[in-house]
Amino acid sequence: MPILSPFTGRVVSLDEVPDPVFAERMLGEGVAVEPWQGIAVAPIRGRLVVLHSANHAFAVEAESGLKVLVHIGLDTVHLRGEGFERLAQEGESVEAGQPIVRFDLGRIRAAGYNLLSPIVLPDLPTGYRVQAAEAREVVAGRDPVLYVTVAQDVGETIA
Repeated sequence: MPILSPFTGRVVSLDEVPDPVFAERMLGEGVAVEPWQGIAVAPIRGRLVVLHSANHAFAVEAESGLKVLVHIGLDTVHLRGEGFERLAQEGESVEAGQPIVRFDLGRIRAAGYNLLSPIVLPDLPTGYRVQAAEAREVVAGRDPVLYVTVAQDVGETIA
């Protein structure tokens, strides 16, 4: 299953994210994107199961139970929603590529926050494997950043 980039920008390994929660994969495997535009879209089709009150983070859960957590910038929760605009509501069904949050890149930078935005797979079920896509630059809702596969008795298939 491809996990599409929620952002247009440059892809970065989680190892390069200056936050141990993400770099040490405490929340799960994934990648980060340095966004070039102030829009975050759903990375998969599913239900918007979390949309933080500060609008800086959200999670989409696929029918299969796979969850994708998207965090806009680092420590941006401290902005308390300033510079973030909710474009969808928690509990809604969303399509991959559907806009979820609009955010002000300049305001986040001016407040001194890092724009690196992690995309992680929390609570990945046993047997699922994650592979980063090869792309170094991505377009939101179009280009995959991760691929998730599940091992089965006969070879490996897309989840």
